[in-house]
Amino acid sequence: MSVLSLSDALLLAALLFATGLAGVLVRRDLLFMLMSLDIMLNAAALVFVAAGARWHDASGQVMFLMILALAASETAAGLAIILCLHARGRPSLDADTGNLLPGNLRSGNPLSGNPQPGNLQRG
Repeated sequence: MSVLSLSDALLLAALLFATGLAGVLVRRDLLFMLMSLDIMLNAAALVFVAAGARWHDASGQVMFLMILALAASETAAGLAIILCLHARGRPSLDADTGNLLPGNLRSGNPLSGNPQPGNLQRG
């Protein structure tokens, strides 16, 4: 069985991180952006594992477990937000349509915290 050297592991992590960064910057689909963020977190976790194996220290594996827990919670929260947006009638998962939701700050909704002068309510 062949063991990866530190430079090989760092190169693989850099390629994974670049792939994830390209996915976040190029694609506008929220689900694809969430998967790209997970790829970036896995690349960071790979660096910690490789460094821990290089210096024979268990802290790399501990950081890997913390990054894994962070990625799981980020995925759960992101999927919950995506499902809530879809359930409220969002037409697509495109990230650029977020300002088209009803009740945003530019709509003049009195409940949004930024009412327009014509929408002021006297109580």
